[in-house]
Amino acid sequence: QVQLVESGGGLVQPGGSLRLSCAASGFTFNNRVMRWYRQALGKERELVATITSAGDRTTYADSVKGRFTISRDNAKNTVSLQMNSLKPEDTAVYYCNAVGVYSGVAYWGKGTLVTVSS
Repeated sequence: QVQLVESGGGLVQPGGSLRLSCAASGFTFNNRVMRWYRQALGKERELVATITSAGDRTTYADSVKGRFTISRDNAKNTVSLQMNSLKPEDTAVYYCNAVGVYSGVAYWGKGTLVTVSS
């Protein structure tokens, strides 16, 4: 049974930090490109960060570059998103996504809510 389970969301003040985690099971984790997406209320889902299957390359949306860091642990089947200097516009539901390098099959988690507010 394929599962992607996000955790670590919550309420944080502007300028604060949160670390999101995504635990994967039911598929071969180390041949998946992993991504974090987010969707704010009333807006389309947007890509936040990507990490290659080996973890040797990362890319970020311009809006989070320099503030967010994506990482993965292939031994533990986890991917994380460290979010620093959070802004109110970072408020959204954050989703973990896995895409097979060869198959292109995509899996999604159910999301975790991040609220940045004073």
